[in-house]
Amino acid sequence: MDTNGNSPRGRTPEEVQNYIVTYLAEELQIDADSIDVTAPFDQLALDSMTAVGMTGDLQQWLGARIDPMAIYDYPTIEQLSVHLAERSLAG
Repeated sequence: MDTNGNSPRGRTPEEVQNYIVTYLAEELQIDADSIDVTAPFDQLALDSMTAVGMTGDLQQWLGARIDPMAIYDYPTIEQLSVHLAERSLAG
């Protein structure tokens, strides 16, 4: 359950990954096809403000709280997507 008492919306790893790639492409003003989902976030020039904004938007989209530090525990788009999808599907 999220902070509002709502159950998270189940998402597949592919859906989460597509969301993150689209988000970062817009924020970083780069082509989504150029984003390597296996590259560490720091190689994508992801600053802390963008990371916090991304996790905030992901929270709304998934309907569940996400610790902004998750990008350090799951340092690639691929790893973070799998983690968040597993959490959303378990809820």
